[in-house]
Amino acid sequence: MSSLIDNPAWGPSARSDLRPRLQRFCDLLGIAGARLAQLDGARLDLLASAGSTASNLAQLDAATIIAGQTTIIADTHALGLSPACFYVGLLIPGTDAHRPYLLTLFDHRPRSANMAAHLASLAQEAVAQTMIERQRREIEQQKQTIADYAAVEEHRRDLFDRASATARIGIWQCNLADESLLWTNGVYDLFEIERNSVVTRQSTMALYTDTSRRQMEAARAAAIADCTDFSVDCEIITVTGKRRWMRLTGAVESRDGVAYRIFGMKQDITEEKLMTDRTRYLAEYDVMTGLANRSQFQTRLSLLDEGREVFGAMLLIDLDGFKQVNDTYGHALGDECLKEAAQRLVENCGDAQLVARIGGDEFAVLLPAEMVAADVQALAQRIVERIGRPFMRKGQRLTMGASVGVAQYRGGSSENLFRQADIALYAAKAAGRNTSRSYLADAA
Repeated sequence: MSSLIDNPAWGPSARSDLRPRLQRFCDLLGIAGARLAQLDGARLDLLASAGSTASNLAQLDAATIIAGQTTIIADTHALGLSPACFYVGLLIPGTDAHRPYLLTLFDHRPRSANMAAHLASLAQEAVAQTMIERQRREIEQQKQTIADYAAVEEHRRDLFDRASATARIGIWQCNLADESLLWTNGVYDLFEIERNSVVTRQSTMALYTDTSRRQMEAARAAAIADCTDFSVDCEIITVTGKRRWMRLTGAVESRDGVAYRIFGMKQDITEEKLMTDRTRYLAEYDVMTGLANRSQFQTRLSLLDEGREVFGAMLLIDLDGFKQVNDTYGHALGDECLKEAAQRLVENCGDAQLVARIGGDEFAVLLPAEMVAADVQALAQRIVERIGRPFMRKGQRLTMGASVGVAQYRGGSSENLFRQADIALYAAKAAGRNTSRSYLADAA
């Protein structure tokens, strides 16, 4: 009897399997017949029957269904029903997975009231055992389902953690009422804090650089006030002292226009930042000397033409003797000459707005507007003197010189300023090199 009602969908093969079980149940109780039906509203769907039947069973079953409870009739003749028989109708409650059942027991021989109650009790006990077994199986199935779900969720979390680790991403949440934080492993790893450690917003903010902390706080405060999203790139110093760049995004959750929680993402963009900085550096600086390159020089001249920047003067410098060093000692020492010249220019042009390498051995210096003409001339002559000093590299004593062309800015285009400085440079070379000339004073 323990498996009479444990199948949610009784197909033909399952129903045929029920018949011998019902027959064994009849033999156990010593009754003529039994049948199991499933309720579909007021209609009965007969699943299986065993033994003989009686003509008034349908009437008795209908009465049981209407009564909505177990019916025990020791002798139907006493109720004016014929033929006389013993009848028990057991209603078995349904579940989410099963509709209710009706188990009918009958015998052609009436029973005494005590015997009828005893037989009904035996049947009810068997049904109770069946229901207990069914519930046990459902509980086990639910446990397995929960375990399977937990395994799937664990797998998903593992995949998420792996994907987050690969992308260097972590998810964070901050409850504004108490500023409590919730982090995924990716955020802990980003700050190099032990996973699952208790963290506070105050201790976390201490890991931001001063500039990034101010920028982040301003963006966060504006987002909270307007209940909007925000994104900011921040520089942090991890608990082990490493500097990293992090992209922080946040979305503000609100109720009735009042922010109560922020959640978002933190991503390690250190490599991206380094690559961006490197790309920008290569676009704006000369790799060998570390000076601004011709592109940045032209950009600054464009700012002059747009009225967004003002210069006092331009110096153009050519290295004298560089080709001879290159031809005599090779490119390695030639490169050393370029580096030395660049270093000496930087050391002597501390007030310059830009020092650039604009060609092979050509350099340019842009000076501020407040620098008077006499100081410009003195600087040009000092550059000639300093670059002309010999120096040692790789066991060789190297000497080079410099010709400098000076053009004071008196208005007009950057192209005209460059042309004037170039004319002055040509005049310095024509004068024997290793000297300086001014466009206004010497080359007009």
